[in-house]
Amino acid sequence: MGEVHELQLHIRDPVEFSQESVSRIVPSVTPTLKPIVDLETEPRPKNFDQKWRWWLLLLLFAVLILSGQTVGTLLGRFYFVHGGNSTWMLTLIPASAVVLVIPLLLLVPFASHRRPSSIKFAGICIILGLLGTGDNLMFNYGIRYLPVSTFSLLCSTGLAFNAFFAYLLNSQKFTPYIFNSVIILTLAAVLLGVHSDGGSASSNKYPLGVTLTLAASALAGFILSLTQLTIKKVLKAKTMAIVMEMMLWTGVVTALACIVGLFASGQWRGIHEEFVGFDRGRVSYLMTLIWIGVSWLSASVGFLGMIYSISSLFANVIGTLGLPLVPIFAVVFFHEKMDGVKVVALLMAVLGFANYMYQHYLDDMRERNAAHPLMEVKHDHSAVDSVNLCDSLSRPMYRE
Repeated sequence: MGEVHELQLHIRDPVEFSQESVSRIVPSVTPTLKPIVDLETEPRPKNFDQKWRWWLLLLLFAVLILSGQTVGTLLGRFYFVHGGNSTWMLTLIPASAVVLVIPLLLLVPFASHRRPSSIKFAGICIILGLLGTGDNLMFNYGIRYLPVSTFSLLCSTGLAFNAFFAYLLNSQKFTPYIFNSVIILTLAAVLLGVHSDGGSASSNKYPLGVTLTLAASALAGFILSLTQLTIKKVLKAKTMAIVMEMMLWTGVVTALACIVGLFASGQWRGIHEEFVGFDRGRVSYLMTLIWIGVSWLSASVGFLGMIYSISSLFANVIGTLGLPLVPIFAVVFFHEKMDGVKVVALLMAVLGFANYMYQHYLDDMRERNAAHPLMEVKHDHSAVDSVNLCDSLSRPMYRE
């Protein structure tokens, strides 16, 4: 007979027979547990201060958008009402204001905001600059031919156009609430478009003003989505300094294009006459142009900051939030009529904005729940042949 070997049984400590061992034997029966988060005693994240700075920066960008857009729109109408006639001049001034960005760039070391190849960067700035020139020119014609209240409400359609282009260029999800927002804002624009406003300073140009404003809103939505694609996919900007540098050179291209348009159209001949014959005086003329430039520059910084931090669609949402403020100020400062059609269109614009913000709220809650789950339990009921855990430990009952 063969040699008798001693058989030793090694009994593991029950504590060592952990849940991980059970999960390896019967993964279909045993729940997959994640650490329970104590919301009352959980320590704050290490980058808590950074998150607060990030939220404060977003608040700053939102204030720049709301204040710059509102003041710029009102002053643009003020320019035309009191004797200004040059749409090219009104397009040139905001583009020229980008020189104020230069001191900010000088404060940042060059090595910290290196950009891609000069050819690629120049092509981006030229394309965005020329598109911006056409967009701003159409917006200024809209301000000239339409009451500022009607103009601002029509501009709310930019959110719908931006949602469409963000879906195509930025892979933005098109949820039912965003779809509702698009439909409501579109109907508001159609309602204003078919409603002739006798209070317009150029009532015979009302259809042209509506058409140009809608076209400018569509182009603005495309530019915002294209800018997001450029910043995050082409430039792959890691700092705001690269975005500001792109803004500077894009503004230079826009300013050069506006100078060409100013001389080609012959509007430069009437600049001195505007300056002398402005209803509120020469100083008021200069201050109006200066603050138009500063206002739209601040709005541009806010938009680019929002695009860099979050998305073009969220930046446009903040811009849409400020549009209802313009009709209110227009009634106060320009004594424009706020009839029933405009009120309905205003309410529809607010409703469309609310639909999008509710979708953003749902997305935010979903992200929070994913980041701080209390417990996630997964079961594969189709694979369970027995609910007896002891039997399962002795003979695995699961399918591959």
